[in-house]
Amino acid sequence: MATTTTTSLGGAGADDRVMATAQQIVKSLNTSKNVREDMLLILSSFDNRLSNITDLISDESSFPQSRLDAAEQVILNRYDSSLPWDDAPDQAEEYMTAVDEILDLLDDLSIRSDNDVIDRAESAVQVAMSKLEDEFRHILIRSTIPLDAERLYGSIRRRVSLSFVSNVDGIDDEQLSNLEDVIVDSSESQRCYHERGPSLSGVDLSVDLISGEAVESLKGIAERMIRSRYEKECVQVYCNVRRDALDECLAILGVEKLSIEEVQKIDWRSLDEKMKKWIQAIKICVRVLLTGEKGLCDQIFSGSDSAKEICFNETAKGCIMQLLNFGAAVSIARRSSEKLFRILDMYDALADVLLDLEEMVSDQFVISEARDVLAGLGEAAKGTFVEFENAVKGETSKKPMLNGEIHPLTRYVMNYVKLLVDYSGTLNSLLEDDENDSNDLQNDDVENTTPIARRLLALLSTLESNLEEKSRLYEDGALQYIFLMNNILYLEQKVKDSELINLVGDQWVRKRRGQVRQYATAYLRAAWSKALSCLKDEGIGGSSSNNASKVALKDRFKNFNACFEDIYRIQTGWKVPYPQLREELRISISEKVLPAYRAFLGRFGSQLESGRHSGKYIKYTADDLENFLLDLFEGTPLVLHHLRRKNS
Repeated sequence: MATTTTTSLGGAGADDRVMATAQQIVKSLNTSKNVREDMLLILSSFDNRLSNITDLISDESSFPQSRLDAAEQVILNRYDSSLPWDDAPDQAEEYMTAVDEILDLLDDLSIRSDNDVIDRAESAVQVAMSKLEDEFRHILIRSTIPLDAERLYGSIRRRVSLSFVSNVDGIDDEQLSNLEDVIVDSSESQRCYHERGPSLSGVDLSVDLISGEAVESLKGIAERMIRSRYEKECVQVYCNVRRDALDECLAILGVEKLSIEEVQKIDWRSLDEKMKKWIQAIKICVRVLLTGEKGLCDQIFSGSDSAKEICFNETAKGCIMQLLNFGAAVSIARRSSEKLFRILDMYDALADVLLDLEEMVSDQFVISEARDVLAGLGEAAKGTFVEFENAVKGETSKKPMLNGEIHPLTRYVMNYVKLLVDYSGTLNSLLEDDENDSNDLQNDDVENTTPIARRLLALLSTLESNLEEKSRLYEDGALQYIFLMNNILYLEQKVKDSELINLVGDQWVRKRRGQVRQYATAYLRAAWSKALSCLKDEGIGGSSSNNASKVALKDRFKNFNACFEDIYRIQTGWKVPYPQLREELRISISEKVLPAYRAFLGRFGSQLESGRHSGKYIKYTADDLENFLLDLFEGTPLVLHHLRRKNS
């Protein structure tokens, strides 16, 4: 009994294997239905286990029809529905299943000749793809997350560094384009500022461009459209929608679509604002938006490398070219000194993101354009720096500064130069092997120096020569030296108290200190020689103080008093802003004048003090003079109204 059962089971298993083989034959034969039936009937005559083969043929022929009917009905019913998929997830899932069913059916029927079924299936796919294309577009648009610029800026905001934007009383930005217009009255409070945007380097930034749930839906649609050979349509929809979305992001970041001609016509103040926005936008665009867009393309089109590449390149191209067009327009705009720092900021920003751009974008036209714009900004920076050098060299204003104060040109140039240190790395690379590099400096000034250091040394030398020329505008020789002391000390202080010292060196500073000492000596000679000549013994007459001519003595004291009062009236109005220099000058004057006055008064004062009206001649004691000297160089003209007189 057990043996019979085993034989029966074994026979049943063999029958199943035979039937499975027959089913495989049915599916694999690439012939007409009639031919397949004839061949399988012949096979059944060799094995009675295939007696049911005709039933198998009948079932096989009707199965695709039933599969198609069910899937086709779902697709056609859904075609006219306006209900968004994300509001009916169950229906969306049913629709996608129906699409999969038809695509699977087409794969099964691909080697057969049931043309009616295939035509119906392909028509259903066409209808489905039209619907999926619309849904793909709808989900892309509806699920796009607007860029929150305030939150983004808040997350990257850092302390900004001082750089160059004019903030000089009485000077507007247009005037600064020509240094000759800088020559106006100025004050110590004048400064130059420039906001450098924060770098995104090392900052982990990410934004959601499309909601996560939508990405999964989009990915599912893309997979089916690509499988159905509708990749081109899917890619086109994606590029159109996302290109507009990125354009909107640029608008939110403050970047306008401007032609080169429009950029050329913008006034500097407005252009400066647009340049600042561009600098931030290029960083955010590459490091945040395009990085996010690249990830989005990789997710949605994970099944097609070609679709990923095309979608990203075409989507990114629009916003990149908009930014590059503005950069190109700036690079060929009229060059003026105030633009240099903003151009350098643009150059640094583009250079900073170029490698990231090259890694993401495979469109060589876009990359080539980016490299060309970077080179153009570099040339614009060099040309603008040369423009500044020439402006300093050619500034020939003929209006001397009141009271010998620091010249606006000196302030402007030194603040400008001081801020160049922040860009020394960039400028060194741009100026390397530049034919404008100065050869006019002494060997000990340029040995082992960088390109920017050589150019700055030459520029400072040009400025000093210009100041020498301007000092000659003063008729008073003593005031010439006050002017030179003030300005050269300003140069020395600006260099010593900033990173400039690392470029121009300690030796440069020591030389300027020596110059200030030389000018101080020359000042003493020019300002006080006449007064001191009144305190000499020569020409008074007699061989001793007792025999001196009273008339000559009276003239000497009167002349000294007149000289001193004139100097006091004039030089109290002169301005020496540095307290230490002011004190040193007063001490030098005291050491030169007071001993001579005391000695002269000691030798000859007694001859006049015994006479009538001696107070007319001996007005001051040495202590009086010392106190009056404390009023010099304060910038407020004073007159000695209350003179101390001695009665005879």
